[in-house]
Amino acid sequence: MSTATTPPLHLVTVPGDGVGPEVTAAALAVLRAALSSAGIRMEVSEHPIGGLALDQSGDPLPEPTLAACRRADAVLLGAVGGPRWDRRKPRPEAGLLRLRSGLGAFANVRPVRVMAGAEMHSPLRPEIVRGTDIVFVRELTGGAYFGKPRGVEGRPPDRRGVDTIEYSESEIRRVAEVAFTLARSRRHKLTSVDKANVLATSVLWREVLDELAEAHPDIELEHALVDSFSLRVLLDPRRFDVVVTENLMGDILTDEAAALVGTLGTLPSASGGGDGPWLYEPVHGSAPDIAGKGLANPLGAIASTAMLLRLSLGREDLAKAVEQAIGAVVQAGSLTPDMNGALSTQAVTEAVLAQLGELVPA
Repeated sequence: MSTATTPPLHLVTVPGDGVGPEVTAAALAVLRAALSSAGIRMEVSEHPIGGLALDQSGDPLPEPTLAACRRADAVLLGAVGGPRWDRRKPRPEAGLLRLRSGLGAFANVRPVRVMAGAEMHSPLRPEIVRGTDIVFVRELTGGAYFGKPRGVEGRPPDRRGVDTIEYSESEIRRVAEVAFTLARSRRHKLTSVDKANVLATSVLWREVLDELAEAHPDIELEHALVDSFSLRVLLDPRRFDVVVTENLMGDILTDEAAALVGTLGTLPSASGGGDGPWLYEPVHGSAPDIAGKGLANPLGAIASTAMLLRLSLGREDLAKAVEQAIGAVVQAGSLTPDMNGALSTQAVTEAVLAQLGELVPA
């Protein structure tokens, strides 16, 4: 593909805190190699977010960062937060929540796939996790994280904490449409997780999903209560395909599902659906205890670039090549310590690049 006819990818990176800069650098190296093989140029600008931004400006999401992200074709995030900012108000994580909201990123897409040969990394039995391929769709800008009123009031011993869970029909409908569309591209099966036996918001959630199912007759919709689903997904994960749920439940369930692969370090995610660009980030946190030591697992960040290639550029061929390179590295055992390997972040990145070079030579 000619660079004269293909516009460059305008990418904004927000590496953030802890291991964020390390895994972002790894992801950029792999993304640059994949794009170069197809003759696609990339223009990159870096901006602060989270604790770093707090230290620099007192704001976890400075306005120039948000403005740059809104102008980008795609945004690549590392991680935010750490114990050194635990007593700061606002917290670093507030910057991430505002970024998602500012980009109109109401849907978070998190694949959980156990690659062939990687079953032994899960604490669950290999015969349980083998062949697992689930995509979670989590509503991202509503629910308890954004509802008002919220806060802690009063003085000891009579303090009172309040959080509000609130969802409108339109918020539920738009994220559910993302899930139905995704299910159509896969096995045509959608599981909606709620707590309709207790929560009013879940009653509405279930009603809206049932109404939408009538417009998607080719998709098999089932409902599951969050408590029973959290057990079933560990006992029989292969029975699930696409799973859609609200913000708080999705946050918990997607981290729980990391047990299926054995580590958060390999899991990617993408957030979008609105008018702004998609935001790509590994699922793992900032891991400040290993920051700067070359021990961070870069595979989640690298896998996030595969999602970028697929969703933002429509390059399924390049996305599959990156995923195949990751799979080859995992099968070869070229891994960081969190996966019982002995390689550094840089060494694992170089292993992925070597595999990618064989799949998509420049």
